[in-house]
Amino acid sequence: MEEHRPHKVQDELCFAIYSTQKAYNKFYYESLKPYKLTYLQFITLLVLWDAPKSGLIVKELGSQLGLDSGTLTPLLKRMENKGWVTRDNSAADGRKLVVQLTDKAWDLEDDIKDHVSDCFATSNLTETEYVKKVNQVKEICQRIEKIEF
Repeated sequence: MEEHRPHKVQDELCFAIYSTQKAYNKFYYESLKPYKLTYLQFITLLVLWDAPKSGLIVKELGSQLGLDSGTLTPLLKRMENKGWVTRDNSAADGRKLVVQLTDKAWDLEDDIKDHVSDCFATSNLTETEYVKKVNQVKEICQRIEKIEF
């Protein structure tokens, strides 16, 4: 790759990603408002909806979300207080905490996903365009994570 020197902030990839992240935060804030969910709570639900019904150990959940226990524990406590998840000691290993979805979470899965999809439809991206852009952002992330300082 040829050398890139930063000039105008509007032309920087990092600023475009930052601005997009801010727009996504606003989008998810508005689209999840009817369910009183935050973005982090929503992606936690996405991981758990995709997991076995028996739930996930907190450490596994944190790994999939890229969150440490200092962030995940209060998040799960709030979700438990709102009736989205339960947290119980593992039957196999009492030292481990298992997170499971409640009936409320299972019952609202399709409604929440449909609502977010309907809101996102206003972006006018085709499924193919959407997948392509997701893969491009993932590739950028992977390249940046490989950089050694």
